[in-house]
Amino acid sequence: MAGSTNKLSDKKLKNLLNSDREKEENFADGDGLSVRVSRSGVVSWVFSYRIGGRASRLERLKLGNYPDMSLKLARERREQCRAWLAEGKAPKHQLNATVQETLKPVTVSDALKYWIKEYATEHRANVVRHQAQLEKHIYPYIGSLPLSMCETHHWLECFDRTKQDSPVAAGYILQMCKQALKFCRVRRYATSNALDDLTIQSVGKKQEVGDREHDDDEIGDIWRSCTEKKFKPYSAALLRLLVVFGCRSQEARLSRWDEWDLKKWIWTVPKEHSKGGVKILRPVPEALRSFIETLHQQHKDSGLLLGEIKESSNVSQWGRGIYKRLGHKTPWSLHDLRRTFSTTLNNLGIAPHVVEQLLGHTMPGVMAVYNKSQYLPEKLDALNIWMERLDVLAGNHENIILLQVKK
Repeated sequence: MAGSTNKLSDKKLKNLLNSDREKEENFADGDGLSVRVSRSGVVSWVFSYRIGGRASRLERLKLGNYPDMSLKLARERREQCRAWLAEGKAPKHQLNATVQETLKPVTVSDALKYWIKEYATEHRANVVRHQAQLEKHIYPYIGSLPLSMCETHHWLECFDRTKQDSPVAAGYILQMCKQALKFCRVRRYATSNALDDLTIQSVGKKQEVGDREHDDDEIGDIWRSCTEKKFKPYSAALLRLLVVFGCRSQEARLSRWDEWDLKKWIWTVPKEHSKGGVKILRPVPEALRSFIETLHQQHKDSGLLLGEIKESSNVSQWGRGIYKRLGHKTPWSLHDLRRTFSTTLNNLGIAPHVVEQLLGHTMPGVMAVYNKSQYLPEKLDALNIWMERLDVLAGNHENIILLQVKK
């Protein structure tokens, strides 16, 4: 390398600059890099190369003009071009792509919206919630920054701002953004490692694992409240569905009528509404069918089970206040209903795999690969038993007698 490379110097380049001459001349620096000096003394950096060996055509790529592009920078570009050649890539195409990326860099909002469009829309049931959180906590502050220039401290300012009111939300947003940036990196859309070293504890706190379970009196209170007009129609209907099916609130909140087969009486939750990304089939228990028919009469024109879609945050906030309305001493959330549903059904002798499928959990191990049974008869029996139990706890003995007569 020594003696054949780096032949030029700033002193020589300055002497060549703006010097008139009879014809265009070239001066080599080595390893494909040279300067072309025009008759009027314009000095241009040129990288010469061949793709395919000595027999192929010689390509000349203009890198820039001196002194706008310094000698040091020109040599760095030469080494980059040589690296591209070693990888079998054409320097001309690679350089153009690099320039375009520099002129119009991918911003933070570009990267996050790319993840939303290419991944989250199809694989995340709560994608609307993701978008709302990004629009509130990220886009207004760093959304317009080039992703490559957005450093860790820029992100931390956003997370710290969110942490003041909701440390759990701050941790949730961090996890979402980390996944989004990794997706962009893997897809070669944009690269950033600014979040790699951050953990939930760095920006907020994890969602606490709940252990709240309703006792018999509480679940009886909740079931009675669904029909005693303690809540507005939307809320009462949602609460009844959550209690009966043990479903997640988003599954009922986003449900459309095309998910409901009112002849076979099966509710099919599509995978895009399921947290686990799998389709969930739930039979409709006999005692709930007249209620579903009433909802259909009221809301069929809207196409939505509950007639409208309310924001997840509004529903969660309402759910956190139910315990006060019912006079319960210990707070509980809508998600705690799932724990009560699971525990009670298991205590009633329902097979664990049936309960897990009703909850929308994936089957463990190889069972998830080979066992595709939906256990619909077993699920129906379980839900019928569960509704009978609810009526007992709520003191609705007449309903039980009527159900027994029908059978």
